[in-house]
Amino acid sequence: MVPFVNDNLIAKFKRGDLELSIRLTPRLQKIADQVIEGDVVADIGTDHGYIPIYLLKNKISPFVIAGDINEKPLESAENNIKKYSLSDKAETRLGSGLSILKPGEVDTVIVAGMGGLLISDLLTTSKKVVEKLNTLILQPMQAQPELRKYLINNGFTIEKDILVKEDHHIYEIIVAKHGIQEIRDQICYEIGFHINSNPKPLAIEYINGKIRATKMVIENISNNASEPSVEKLKEMNVKLKKLEEVLECL
Repeated sequence: MVPFVNDNLIAKFKRGDLELSIRLTPRLQKIADQVIEGDVVADIGTDHGYIPIYLLKNKISPFVIAGDINEKPLESAENNIKKYSLSDKAETRLGSGLSILKPGEVDTVIVAGMGGLLISDLLTTSKKVVEKLNTLILQPMQAQPELRKYLINNGFTIEKDILVKEDHHIYEIIVAKHGIQEIRDQICYEIGFHINSNPKPLAIEYINGKIRATKMVIENISNNASEPSVEKLKEMNVKLKKLEEVLECL
């Protein structure tokens, strides 16, 4: 009997024995694909532990720490790890963010499915851990520009800005390492520094979505004649122009 099958992870028997293979959703798969082979990984906010299981089963990581602030998801992750007989290669830890880690304990940290501001706060509160990391793999649900600014202002360079579509939604994945980021244009905070590295149709769809959202903001501001809205309107019009220029270059 297959241990669990749901929208996030598909498990199946191989050759009729207990060896199981797994297939992640596009979003989780793209996150897992960014892990460098041989890296020890911490998955913060692991939920059911799907990424750790995938990394271990595919021998991408030799050891994974799965952390979550809530007990029930962590219990689920622990049970799933046991079902795959991976308890000797994985450890579950209850706690907030990167506070569950010691400096130098892992090479890569994954933080996915949280807001960009919360991710920034978690990194701030664990600076000693962050200093010893090689790679951050971040998938913010909101406030992506703010997260990029935080990373750059705190000694990180953004190596990859990855778009992935799942269930009609385009998610952004940021891969960052220690270094200095070149800022060519302020619009890069909004759309990422590597938009051209993504498939062209997906990048076009993503930028068009940004343009539609910006036009809606402009329309709302225009309907409000208050003085503070004037500067905001100018800012949004500049942003719209920049987005349209990016779209033309794709």
